[in-house]
Amino acid sequence: MKLWGGRFTESTNELVEAYTASIPFDQRLAEVDIRGSIAHAKMLGTCGIIPAADADLLVAGLAALLDDVRQGKVSFSVEDEDIHMNLERLLHERIGPVAGKLHTGRSRNDQVALDMHLYMKSAIVEVLEAIRGLQGALVQTAEQHVDTVIPGYTHLQRAQPVLLAHHLLAYFWMLERDADRLKDAARRTDMSPLGAGALAGTTFPIDRVQVQTELGFEKLYENSLDAVSDRDYLVEFLAAASLIMMHLSRLSEELILWSSEEFGFIELADAYCTGSSMMPQKKNPDVPELVRGKTGRVYGHLMGLLTVLKGLPLAYNKDLQEDKEGVFDTLDTLLPALWLFKGMVETMKVRSDKIAAALARDFSNATDAADYLVRKGLPFREAHAVIGKLVLYALQQGKNLGELTIQEYRKHSALFEEDIYHAVQVETVVNRRAIRGGTAKAAVLEQLAMARATLANG
Repeated sequence: MKLWGGRFTESTNELVEAYTASIPFDQRLAEVDIRGSIAHAKMLGTCGIIPAADADLLVAGLAALLDDVRQGKVSFSVEDEDIHMNLERLLHERIGPVAGKLHTGRSRNDQVALDMHLYMKSAIVEVLEAIRGLQGALVQTAEQHVDTVIPGYTHLQRAQPVLLAHHLLAYFWMLERDADRLKDAARRTDMSPLGAGALAGTTFPIDRVQVQTELGFEKLYENSLDAVSDRDYLVEFLAAASLIMMHLSRLSEELILWSSEEFGFIELADAYCTGSSMMPQKKNPDVPELVRGKTGRVYGHLMGLLTVLKGLPLAYNKDLQEDKEGVFDTLDTLLPALWLFKGMVETMKVRSDKIAAALARDFSNATDAADYLVRKGLPFREAHAVIGKLVLYALQQGKNLGELTIQEYRKHSALFEEDIYHAVQVETVVNRRAIRGGTAKAAVLEQLAMARATLANG
């Protein structure tokens, strides 16, 4: 018989039982559920709601059950629906009828809400640690390439040269914003709903603050209806996770392009690639491709939970059981992606010869040629037109700007002098951009120092 089966006259339909059971996925809440139950049992004893001896027996039984869960000695049953009923049944088998007193003054509604808050507090910390690991890898690789110039792109067309270190640090700062968002979301995750009961609180004189303190929560929910129905913090996590995955997907796209034969800027370590079942020469960037693909999976979980929540009346509804699988799958998708990217970034080989050959063929120094004329007194719009025609001429001659003669330059403007060749050198082009946040080596070294300080400060 179900623990809640007193008012029912027939057994649950087997398909209903399978369809409504959450134990296949919520069993990962076992440890936090037991922690919450231990805190609740202690409070029941302290407040005199149950005898102290019963509270001690509950705590001891739960502690032993927790050890068994951690050692993988416990199996769960679909017939008991969810992790809460499974654990209560197991506790009853161990300590007898006293186990029935554990549920005094609480509902599965505030119990599951508590479990998810506890679980997500730890999960957010784990994601933040993984972000820091990837940020550290980006900084480490950037420090190795403060003199490596690569083509910078807009519209996926060559635009202006930048330092590879500068490019990598762009992702560092994206991830820093991601970390800030998660830290902010953590504040609203760090709230205890226990004591809300099913929706209206409880008639027993419980001490919510004792449980809050025992479990290390910063705040309490001040409204019982809100406490059992709030899933905002999960939406916030999924939104933050979606942005992280979007950033990883953008980096994935660049690693895929850069490692192609057409670009050849980098080579990913064999450990992060796979081969072809048919073509023996292939080395496929499967990891970044999968991360790029799995980004949509995480987006879907965000939209899924928003859709679940949009029409729910207060307070608890069975729909809210749908809050867990998407969150769990997001964690199982996001954390390995961050760990894998750390390894890929740390081990990728930069092919400086290919990069130099690419830079020699382009006109990404054209803006600096225009700026050269501006410094000679020509208005920028006129300088822009002059260089546009000069680029067209160079293309027709099969040359780049560094290969044109001074006579060819002067056919387009008398303002050109011999120093134009220095102005359009790649190193000059990069190092002229020495403003804060620019790609000059001096500015990038400042960025690296800030990034290191950011990592040191946690």
